Amino acid sequence: MDPNRWLKEAGRSVGRPLRLAVALGTAGGVLLIVQAGLLAHVVNAVVFGAGTLRDMAPFLAGLLGVFTVRAAIAWLAEWTAFRGAAAVKLQARHQLTEHLFALGPVRLADEHSGALANALTDAVEALEPYYARFLPQMALAALVPLALLAVVFPLDWVSGLILLVTAPLIPAFMILIGKGAESLNQRQWRRLAGLSAHFLDTLQGLTTLKLFNASRREAAAVARLSEDYRRSTMAVLRVAFVSALALEFLATVSIALVAVLIGFRLLWGELGFQAGFLVLLLAPEFYLPLRSLGTHYHARMDAIAAAERLTGILQRPAPARSGRQPAPATGPVTVELADLRYAYEPGRSALEGVSFTLRPGERVALVGPSGAGKSTVINLLLGFIQSDSGRLAVNGRSLDELDYDSWLQQVAWVPQNPRLFHATVRENIALGGPLQDEARVREAARQALAEAFIEQLPLGYDTVIGEGGQPLSGGQAQRLALARAFFKQAPLVLLDEPSANLDLDSERRIAAAVDRLAEGRTLLSIAHRLATVRRADRILVLDQGRIVQTGTHAALAAEPGLYQHLVHSYTGAP
Repeated sequence: MDPNRWLKEAGRSVGRPLRLAVALGTAGGVLLIVQAGLLAHVVNAVVFGAGTLRDMAPFLAGLLGVFTVRAAIAWLAEWTAFRGAAAVKLQARHQLTEHLFALGPVRLADEHSGALANALTDAVEALEPYYARFLPQMALAALVPLALLAVVFPLDWVSGLILLVTAPLIPAFMILIGKGAESLNQRQWRRLAGLSAHFLDTLQGLTTLKLFNASRREAAAVARLSEDYRRSTMAVLRVAFVSALALEFLATVSIALVAVLIGFRLLWGELGFQAGFLVLLLAPEFYLPLRSLGTHYHARMDAIAAAERLTGILQRPAPARSGRQPAPATGPVTVELADLRYAYEPGRSALEGVSFTLRPGERVALVGPSGAGKSTVINLLLGFIQSDSGRLAVNGRSLDELDYDSWLQQVAWVPQNPRLFHATVRENIALGGPLQDEARVREAARQALAEAFIEQLPLGYDTVIGEGGQPLSGGQAQRLALARAFFKQAPLVLLDEPSANLDLDSERRIAAAVDRLAEGRTLLSIAHRLATVRRADRILVLDQGRIVQTGTHAALAAEPGLYQHLVHSYTGAP
């Protein structure tokens, strides 16, 4: 999508406040003419008409009233334009957030978190000056000078002709110089996104950098990138300053030309003082909207660069979810996978005709070497991706026919490395349900064997934990993730070896909590540890996207094949 077209479409929803801002600005321009007329009359009456203060009192009171009304109109116009721009930002951020959620983690795997954060914050914020200042000023740059010309031409056609001829030079130079600055500015936004991504990666890997004594080297890299960004920023500013200089020079020369000609014509008696003085007062105001447009032209360049970044994300195709049927209410769930095939890209097949059924109350384990397709099966069940062919059905109905949000309400997900947010323990547990259900939160923590350590925290359930679960241990963070699953009370539970990388005591506690979680639910887990596999009712062995073996641990361990090899690799048996 073209960035200019996207900016135009995004602004349609706030056309009314922007039109009101333009109308108010035009009214301010008309009052400016009235103000200049009153001032010219007062000066002419005092200098040439021997007018007294008493005589001029009504006109001075009128000037004061015009000043006041103009100030109020200017404030109201700016406030109205800001409200319209704020609405555009809110809409753009909502649209971008919804699209990111629709894309899911698989389709965003190649995006840096820092670049996405930059798009949601700085790129969206860059839209405000465009809608609040540039667009209203672009309309005022046409309307206000026309109103001034309508007054100047009857008073002095020579000055009016000068203004009419020189006026187009300002936007012409503005566009000419702005074209070069626009490409620089778009490159600048890409640099900023890259810098944001690199800086976020550095912060997230700070511990690793310190342990490997690479912090100084990374700090030097950040400094180098920052210096490159500073230099490119200065390059953009140089172009902007050249543009401002050109606009000011043209406006100053044009006003000076009008002033010189008015001076000579006053000297020759071809023009009255009041008319000449009024034209001289209006001449700078004639160029002011055009100069202001040039000042705000950088807002347009920033907005186009930001829109290019936003449209780059919004153009990514999201999975089509046209299903509207509600998912089955909380209760037994049977999931059938029939001949599922999926390829992440041409020549990179992940699944090749996978078929199995998950029955209520059954524990099924997926095992296999890295890249066998285990995570792809989970991603299909979570709806992050859609199969290229085959059928995925829930209680006999295709998953594509079900409402996606209602389906996710029936699924609990416990990953190997759970994401805990910077919030209270209570908020982290109740992530998928009502926060005010205190009894349900505590029961979930008890079932996950997390109640004991939570009560030892400084504020118990109200303790704020850091990003990633700090300062909790790995086992404690994993038990909070299990507590989420208990709290959600979903009939289908998907796990990615929650006991991996834990000490024996934590592993024992997690295994006991998983046993409780499996009661009365359908459970599918990606298993890496032998203890987890042995607890499964059925084991599915995946290799290169195909199910090559199915059975219990005892049966498969005695059968020559991939599973026996995996068991021997784990136990160290010959």
